[in-house]
Amino acid sequence: MPVLIRALVLVLALALPGAAVLAQDQATPAEGAEQPAGEQALEEPPKQDPYYLAWQQTAQRAEAAIDADRASNAALEDLRGQLVEFRQTFLEARDRNSARIGTLKSQLDALGAAPGEGAEEPADIAALRTRLNGQMRDLRVPSVVAQEAYNRADGLIAELDRIIRERQTRQLLSRGGTPLNPTDWSVALRDMTVLLRDIRNESLASWKAARDLNRLRDNAPLILLFMVSGLVLLVRGRPWAERVGNALRGLGGRGTGVWSFIVSLGRIGLPLIGLFLVTRAVNASEAIGLRGTTFMNALPVWGTIVLGFLWLGDRLYSKRDQDALIPLPPHARAAARRGLVYVALLLVVYRAIGLIETVQNISEVSRAILVFPVIVLAAAVAVRLRRITLIDPGDATAETLPAGLRRMAPTLRLLSLAVAIVAPLLAAAGYQTLAEAIIFPALLTLAVFGLVMVLQRFVSDLYGWLSGKGEAAEESVVPALAGFLLSLAAVPVLALIWGARVADLTELWARFLAGFSIGDTNISPTDFLTFAVVFGIGYAATRALQGALSSSLLPRTRLDAGGQNAVVSGTGYLGILLAALAAITTAGIDLSSLAIVAGALSVGIGFGLQNIVSNFVSGIILLIERPISEGDWIEVSGQMGYVRDISVRSTRIETFDRTDVIVPNADLVSGIVTNYTRGNTVGRVIVPVGVAYGTDTKRIDSILREIANAHPMVLANPAPNVVFQGFGADSLDFEIRAILRDVNWVLSVKSEMNHQIAQRFAEEGIEIPFAQRDVWLRNPEALRQAHLDPDAEAGDEDATIEAQDGGAEG
Repeated sequence: MPVLIRALVLVLALALPGAAVLAQDQATPAEGAEQPAGEQALEEPPKQDPYYLAWQQTAQRAEAAIDADRASNAALEDLRGQLVEFRQTFLEARDRNSARIGTLKSQLDALGAAPGEGAEEPADIAALRTRLNGQMRDLRVPSVVAQEAYNRADGLIAELDRIIRERQTRQLLSRGGTPLNPTDWSVALRDMTVLLRDIRNESLASWKAARDLNRLRDNAPLILLFMVSGLVLLVRGRPWAERVGNALRGLGGRGTGVWSFIVSLGRIGLPLIGLFLVTRAVNASEAIGLRGTTFMNALPVWGTIVLGFLWLGDRLYSKRDQDALIPLPPHARAAARRGLVYVALLLVVYRAIGLIETVQNISEVSRAILVFPVIVLAAAVAVRLRRITLIDPGDATAETLPAGLRRMAPTLRLLSLAVAIVAPLLAAAGYQTLAEAIIFPALLTLAVFGLVMVLQRFVSDLYGWLSGKGEAAEESVVPALAGFLLSLAAVPVLALIWGARVADLTELWARFLAGFSIGDTNISPTDFLTFAVVFGIGYAATRALQGALSSSLLPRTRLDAGGQNAVVSGTGYLGILLAALAAITTAGIDLSSLAIVAGALSVGIGFGLQNIVSNFVSGIILLIERPISEGDWIEVSGQMGYVRDISVRSTRIETFDRTDVIVPNADLVSGIVTNYTRGNTVGRVIVPVGVAYGTDTKRIDSILREIANAHPMVLANPAPNVVFQGFGADSLDFEIRAILRDVNWVLSVKSEMNHQIAQRFAEEGIEIPFAQRDVWLRNPEALRQAHLDPDAEAGDEDATIEAQDGGAEG
């Protein structure tokens, strides 16, 4: 086994740096027991591998933390992050040698099954089998090791997530003291007094130190530059952006909405830059102390919240009617904008209270008392926004709202009212954490919905501008698709707002990337992406080849239109099949594992889809034999028309009424089909005509021949013929039978000949008879007597009408 040990060390050093090994307590065969060929026990990897030692130590620390359940959430999250890094390494190494292992398997399959006990195998084949089995064992070591370590890391991560979630649930449902107890207000007042005193003392000390060390004088130019620039942008940033926006709107055109959106970003971007510069100026002075610096560093974040809600209000409820995304009355839009500003200020106050906890040790009672008014005010703002923006569906103004918002309005009205009532009650009862987890995420959720609407509107305006469609672009599929993608992207944001951890989302993404296993094959999203890309390239190449064949190559050949269509269609089917096979092979998807399942389903699918399969095979036969082609005039199952398209399952026929008839391909192959234009367009026309008895038949024959020979569509060879059909009931019946050069004109030729016949017969004085009836009355005296005496009995009177029918075919 020394060769195997060296190979193992080399593989672990190169192919799988630091991969973990099988656990020492893994079951091994008893001493002296034989193992199957190719499954000998794996040698234990070298203990001195640094990555292996690091993995073992991390795994042991995680197991100890799980058993003790005393570490903080921050410590568990840090430990979890380390485990995730190890797991990712094992995931990448798991299938690293899969291609080579597949090659060795195919080589061993080519050698056939190993001979049974007592049977001998040729020495060269036996040596080759032994060498291939040894290579297989060497290559499988990293895969097996990585899979075992991956499973262990995955299990530890799941345990840590469970502990953290259980702690969060307990904290969420924990009950503290009520903030309505007046005896606790003095505690909160004392804590706030201590905080303000500490901040003041710390700032005075820092100011004195900065003055004594000449820091203010040394940093004065920088402080002055930052402060002046920041104040100018804070005061004049929005007016400047508004002035630029008015200039761009004055240009008009289809890009007005796009420019308006960009300018709106400038209205919040310039003041935000100014706020950041002011913060830098204050921090550069080093005169406000540690606590003051902490609050000052949070100032840009708070400014972003306020300016962001101002921007959102301007986009949703703009002062200009044409820019308002939610078309409310002007006073309602102004109230809605103010409501969003109130929400932003409450969120800033809530974050400031959270920041107080990090810089000062205050009691839970004090925190509850500080947060309770914010919760109550947030509930009041939610009710106000509900009344302003979520209009009752019965209100006439609701008709002006977007359809999506109009459908969601009843649900949003109910939920917002429930949140506004429940959150303050929970906070008053002592469930402070639960109340905070309801009211503030609810307000942020409404903001996210508004942001999605604004971004969708921008995409629609941008697409309308670039495509030149203008406002008509709102009815296209692009804005709808953009709305779907934006809603999909908002899902993880909403999950974070409602308390999900970033680790939860990354875990879902990691499991998605890990894919799933079918038999011995692991299929990941990368495989699907590779399959889609390769198949897309193959499909595009197939369509390009079809276009080149139909436009350049095939028209220069002697193939007719039907043959050209068959070649193009066959090329398309073959190209799609080859593209699918190439995509499956490139993606490394092994379909052999699906053979049993496919065999089990084939019977049921065969019975359920036998008609579809029959039509598919018939379509292939139609393309190969080509009994019909596109453009042929056919009659099948009582339907007559032109073949317009032959697809895999059915054929589309356009009737003379300009209606489409879809005929299954199986009917065209197994049924009786009349093709009037197969091979050529030559066909016969028959024009019947009748003349009165007593007319010279030879003269009629001569006139009809002249009319047939004179028509340009009638072929001279074979010459047209006139047939005296016989003696009809009312006329002497004749027929013109002529061969046309294009049978598609048969109705026009027949109509023109009838016009000429009518004209010639009128000139020659030839009568075209019509149907006649002779009426014979028996016992007419009985009818006369009945007319004179209405009360008389009819008796044996019998009136019989005999009619002799006759007609001439036109």
